[in-house]
Amino acid sequence: MVFNRVGEATNVEIIKVPKDRIGVLIGKGGEVKKRIEDELKVKIKIDADGTVTIYSKNNEDPLALWKAKDIVKAIARGFNPEIALRLLSDDYVLEIINIEDYAKSENSLRRLKGRVIGKEGKSRRYIEELTGASVSVYGKTVSIVGEADQVQIAKEAVEMLLRGASHSRTYKFLERERQKLKEANFKLWKKKSEVDELYEKLYKGGEE
Repeated sequence: MVFNRVGEATNVEIIKVPKDRIGVLIGKGGEVKKRIEDELKVKIKIDADGTVTIYSKNNEDPLALWKAKDIVKAIARGFNPEIALRLLSDDYVLEIINIEDYAKSENSLRRLKGRVIGKEGKSRRYIEELTGASVSVYGKTVSIVGEADQVQIAKEAVEMLLRGASHSRTYKFLERERQKLKEANFKLWKKKSEVDELYEKLYKGGEE
């Protein structure tokens, strides 16, 4: 949505936040809201009914509005501000899965939420530990915050559980994917080390 405000073109996003999450979004003394505004150069207006309006001028960072929107969404979906604010980084993304897409009734929805959370939170915790992503089960959604590859694996694991896969099968999938990630990261580290070593040799050779 774009409209003129005080003679300047302004981008606007409107998000609905559950009333019990408004206080978390504002933060103690308004610190969370203020940090989002200061970091992203946006303005946030929060109404008592949970309507959140985010304003961003066209001449500012084009990604600022989208980042602010995702941070607000993450807080609205149950994440604490510390985790939600990781979305300030270009490396982090937010994924929201609607449990209703997999549930046929209210009872089914409650059962599926329980499958993702697991006994005493074991399943959710296991997904977080094996992927490095953060998972929040709130209302009718499962939300994930992390780096893109972490989020993709966590999303697949959550969807496996929602589709009816056993916990043991899902955990095995996570363990395999974690190993693949470790191997890929090691290859990247090795490649970077080789490039750094080559650069150092060239740089020293140029000085001599």
